[in-house]
Amino acid sequence: MAASFAAAGSLLFLFLLAVMVLSAAGSREISGTDVIKMPSIPSRFFRSGVPVSAADEDDDSVGTRWAILIAGSNEFWNYRHQSDVCHAYQIMKKGGLKEENIIVFMYDDIAFNEDNPRKGTIINSPQGEDVYKGVPKDYTGDEVNADNFYAVILGNKTAIKGGSGKVVDSGPNDRIFIFYTDHGGPGVLGMPGGVLFADDLVGVLKKKHALGGFKSMVFYVEACDSGSIFDGLLPNNINIYATTASRPNEDSWATYCPGEEPGPPLEYDTCLGDLYSVSWMEDCDAHNLRKETLHHQYEVVKKRTAESENNPFGSHVMQYGDLALSLQHVYLYMGTNPKNDNKTSTDQNSLMLPSKAFNQHEADLLYFWQKFLKAPEGSPQKVEAQKRLLKAMSHRMHMDKSIDAIGKLLFGIKKGPEVLKAVRSNGKPLVDDWNCLKNMVRTFETHCGSLSRYGMKHVRSLANLCNAGIQGEEMAKAAAQACDSRDLM
Repeated sequence: MAASFAAAGSLLFLFLLAVMVLSAAGSREISGTDVIKMPSIPSRFFRSGVPVSAADEDDDSVGTRWAILIAGSNEFWNYRHQSDVCHAYQIMKKGGLKEENIIVFMYDDIAFNEDNPRKGTIINSPQGEDVYKGVPKDYTGDEVNADNFYAVILGNKTAIKGGSGKVVDSGPNDRIFIFYTDHGGPGVLGMPGGVLFADDLVGVLKKKHALGGFKSMVFYVEACDSGSIFDGLLPNNINIYATTASRPNEDSWATYCPGEEPGPPLEYDTCLGDLYSVSWMEDCDAHNLRKETLHHQYEVVKKRTAESENNPFGSHVMQYGDLALSLQHVYLYMGTNPKNDNKTSTDQNSLMLPSKAFNQHEADLLYFWQKFLKAPEGSPQKVEAQKRLLKAMSHRMHMDKSIDAIGKLLFGIKKGPEVLKAVRSNGKPLVDDWNCLKNMVRTFETHCGSLSRYGMKHVRSLANLCNAGIQGEEMAKAAAQACDSRDLM
């Protein structure tokens, strides 16, 4: 009985995974008018082909370097996010940043997880060293939340709940680096207990600037649809430069996954890192950051992360905010490893391109599938792995069908999908009324269940309801009709 159940589950998984892969591939065919076209460096920062902005700014004789490193996920199948953050910490530490100036957010349920084949160790690449050793546990478990994140950025110790109490107590001569990695969706980034919204995050950054809390800031974001966090929201005149793993309407990718070349050691069932994240970090590991500019690193990461004719797995790395800051050297924000002093940023980049990568939305399915394959035939572990796999896939179908049904109830069978899938032009924020969007998310979750990491991809559809003038009562009625008669997942 168990064997036949397993066989049926295997066929179902392969069929549904094939459908999702083909669907994803089809959605990536875009016309030339859809491609975001942004200048690498605006011409106003050049005079006769020579950059004029960074020389006076490339001086770190005063001020302090600060770093905030945050992984927004938990659970072992999201191993890569905490692995990314641990690796980033090692870069900052080797670069000379003081521990009191590095603040780490991570759930900390990976290193000693029962599924971790190397207890107490976290690696970020197939042959990588332990990046977990020495990482401070500033904010862990439920302390990893948007409120604490904002309080740390603003240096507001009284607003902190739990944790080490460390905050960015910075001044007008200091430089701040922020790295976030997790799942995301249009206008949202994941947290273990929910999401944070782009308008709230950018509002905090603007407030930090208004308080004179930094000389300049660099913000790197790894998440699906991460361009939507800054597009149309982050001003270009508040001394913040940001890069993102993907465009506002594009997935980001996990790497060093089972089945890849190079892949993780055979005992691992999960992806070790994220493509954008390991790209900038492995670049830091290999170069003298006193000689490499942020713009050069952006170009290196963009090339390694991009899809191409020979590599269909990738995304378009984007940049936002004050692009003139990209002429500064990476060293000003991350320091540099003295072992790399004799290297230059123009050294031949040897970073390996992946043979393939996994869409962040599919990485959990890969983990569940690996657990299913490796479990002994007829064992309770095999049955449990299959249940988890099928439950995850059922939840996805529930989310997809619920959103589709709401759109058709509000706009009709033909127009509904058009409204839900609409993408705004470059430079416009996801939504005009962010409070409306937050209400839409709450209403959807009340009637249809938690969006979860997968469901965040549908936040654009909810934003489009606001942009189309749908009111809260209309949404509540449609969501109730679409979902209340179903079992919530």
